[in-house]
Amino acid sequence: MSTATLAAAEHRGFTLPAPCAEDDLGAVRAAMATHLTPKVLDVDLKAEYPETFLRALGQAGGFRGAVDSAFGGNGLGMKHVVQVMEEVARECLSSAFLVWCQTACARYIQMSGNEWAKKHYLPRIASGEQLAGTGLSNTVKSCDTIEDFRLAARRVEDGYVINGVLPWVSNLGADHVFATGCPVAGEDGKLVFVLVDCAQPGFKLVDCAHFIGLDGTRTLACHFKETFIPDDMVLAHPSESEAYVKRIKPGMIHAQMGMGLGLIEACCKLMQQSNKTLAHVNQYLDDQVEDIESALRGARVAVYDIADELSEGPGSERTLDILKLRLAGGELSLRAANAAMLHQGAKGYLVRNPAQRRLREAYFIAIVTPATKHLRREIARIEGGHECSGM
Repeated sequence: MSTATLAAAEHRGFTLPAPCAEDDLGAVRAAMATHLTPKVLDVDLKAEYPETFLRALGQAGGFRGAVDSAFGGNGLGMKHVVQVMEEVARECLSSAFLVWCQTACARYIQMSGNEWAKKHYLPRIASGEQLAGTGLSNTVKSCDTIEDFRLAARRVEDGYVINGVLPWVSNLGADHVFATGCPVAGEDGKLVFVLVDCAQPGFKLVDCAHFIGLDGTRTLACHFKETFIPDDMVLAHPSESEAYVKRIKPGMIHAQMGMGLGLIEACCKLMQQSNKTLAHVNQYLDDQVEDIESALRGARVAVYDIADELSEGPGSERTLDILKLRLAGGELSLRAANAAMLHQGAKGYLVRNPAQRRLREAYFIAIVTPATKHLRREIARIEGGHECSGM
């Protein structure tokens, strides 16, 4: 699905879905105004982890769309998850990515068969009391034969023992949890998916290389050395993993579109701002604000449409559409950020100017798993007659 297709989506008979309850988004915006907006430069330039904001966002209901009402959710589903992420990304993509990590982990638990984990963790993740990450990047890329598995598990009494190192997992801390998956010895390549408590014995967080963008996301290396994971923390055993992946993968990828929608809108505002004084020369640039806004409208329609479907079921039958939409979202993010930088001109190079930050953020959307090259490869494989991978 190209950006041209996205732009045309608004003409396919769709109408923009009604936004989620305004009082709910109002609380999200209030939390942002108090705890995020004053700290955006510190998050970007000082690699400050916005923990206070994340907990305030949880209290404002920002994570509740990922959780069923029985466990503290709000019943608004995937569209709410996307719209909250969109609101946050307009201000700060690092923080929006952390919202994705938190809500993705909640969904992994929600869509598992582990009732104990649901009761114990979901209400606290939904409220922001428990912060959570997602360590499935290596799992996804390994299942798609892009890289080797970094972790290995073996079955023991009442659980699994895991060894290995995940180099980059985000939204972590000593009191955080995260989900990951890896092959199990003797299970013919089948995976176990687990929830990891960062404070547990045999597990260690290690600081890793610093990044030019999104360095405030608390991205750390995860070292497993004979780490015992009890059955209470297992989200899917090997016999369950194939069906489990089909439940979690579409939403995991689709929710990332919230980051793109928010960033693209922010880039449009930068272009509009520049045009107040430079429209007479900006008019010669390839991408005008009207072009990006039109593509954004089409993208938003398509994203909300599929989000509503994902709230009703796993959505595995829409995997190819989701991959194409996610690819188009990354490409449009790069196009919008490039246009914003060109509109701003030399001012865009200033340390405190958001244009250069938005460009770095756009590259993250195009690189984070699944990256542009990964998406194109999987789309080509599926269109060539191959089945969607196990992850």
